[in-house]
Amino acid sequence: MATRSEVEMSDAEVDALLSRHETGVLALARDETPYAIPISYGFDKESRTAFLRLVSTPDSEKREFLASDPQARIVVYEEGDKGGSEEYASVVGVGTLHRVDLDDLTPETIAQYGKTQRPLFEIWADGKEDLDIELYRFEPKRLTGRTVVVDRDEA
Repeated sequence: MATRSEVEMSDAEVDALLSRHETGVLALARDETPYAIPISYGFDKESRTAFLRLVSTPDSEKREFLASDPQARIVVYEEGDKGGSEEYASVVGVGTLHRVDLDDLTPETIAQYGKTQRPLFEIWADGKEDLDIELYRFEPKRLTGRTVVVDRDEA
């Protein structure tokens, strides 16, 4: 495949991609150790903030990372057909992940979490009573996006 074009997205295009999707990848890092997990999220265009519900078990690696105040990135991507070519688009957010205390919830923030998909309890080997569901707010310092169009090999 040959790259036909590679274009940086505008802020409006980044916000549109994040708004039309509900899932992505959250990558956390502490010291020299990375950790990445699939997530569901809600995105608020006005504040450019993502809202996450993260589920973990008492002895999970996820819980250890979240407790360590890690560096965070969110990646959301899509691909599609563009008239004989393939188009790939991705957004990367670099920023801070903040745990939200239930006492700090307002009707407005509750509405944001309502846009996130429900955690799928069926995927957990442990019983629901052993799961910890915590709310997080991801405030990006930087949001960047790129669209790449490649010609299909027509052999």
